[in-house]
Amino acid sequence: MRVITQQTFGGPEVLTVVDAPEPQPLPSEVLVRVKAIGLNPLEARLRAGEFPLLGRPPFVLGWDISGVVEEAPGTWRLRPGDEVFGMPLFPRAARAYAEVVSAPALHLARKPASLSHVEASALPIVGLTAWQGLVDLAGVTAGDRVLVHGGGGGVGHVAIQIAKALGAYVIATASGSKREFVEGFGADEVIDYTAVDFTEAVRDIDVVLDTIGGDTVERSLGVLRPGGHLVTAVAEEDAALAAAYAAAGLRFSGIAVDPDPVALRGLVDLVEQGRLRVHVQETFPFERVADAHRLLEGGHLRGKLVLTV
Repeated sequence: MRVITQQTFGGPEVLTVVDAPEPQPLPSEVLVRVKAIGLNPLEARLRAGEFPLLGRPPFVLGWDISGVVEEAPGTWRLRPGDEVFGMPLFPRAARAYAEVVSAPALHLARKPASLSHVEASALPIVGLTAWQGLVDLAGVTAGDRVLVHGGGGGVGHVAIQIAKALGAYVIATASGSKREFVEGFGADEVIDYTAVDFTEAVRDIDVVLDTIGGDTVERSLGVLRPGGHLVTAVAEEDAALAAAYAAAGLRFSGIAVDPDPVALRGLVDLVEQGRLRVHVQETFPFERVADAHRLLEGGHLRGKLVLTV
């Protein structure tokens, strides 16, 4: 099979396609013939050496996959021929930039028929991050006022839809050029952060979901109602911020996504109900992974980027 690997940290040009032996599934794992691979900003940081999650190269990046089960030894959960998607093993290496991946059956779900493999591969990390933040950590319920920072991005546009499905009133920050895009996913209000200070535009927020980081997290303290909850996917280890929120009588939670079969099934249910879709800005052939990473690290994406295999 072919895999995309790197021998050193660096720019997108360090990513190379090479031949490698197919993995051998362990008991409870399945072998998946990959059809599409979702790309995430974290992978550009790992490639460049900005974040030591996988140690030093050589390594194979990637977690989000959609494909077809080829072998399923020792598990009753899936069978050869099943179309599946998921985010196996995160934060351990899943080696998903590959034509074939071995993954725990519990970390995969059957792909909804309404999603293409490209769309399905774009959903797991962003969907699970949004679900675990809004459902599991914040416990969003009907009538809550939810502010989503970065509503046009991968996590953001999915989070808007999940919050709406929970019955929340959703406000999203996004650039003015993304207003119609974000409104198309159900946001009740959109704040153009390039023209308006969100701290002057909203008040009495029950839950803030942060996908931006920086001073956005600190400034969000002022828009929450008493007892409100900030969930951040970026500044989860900032102890000083956590202390500031606690001192103000507010809750502060960091979300570090992990494989979650219950949440994955929840995402499938929303897709099948027609209440959740994922936007793919652009697809790239497997061999053009470096071009995909150049666009990925530029930021300001609408939804997700995907490699097709």
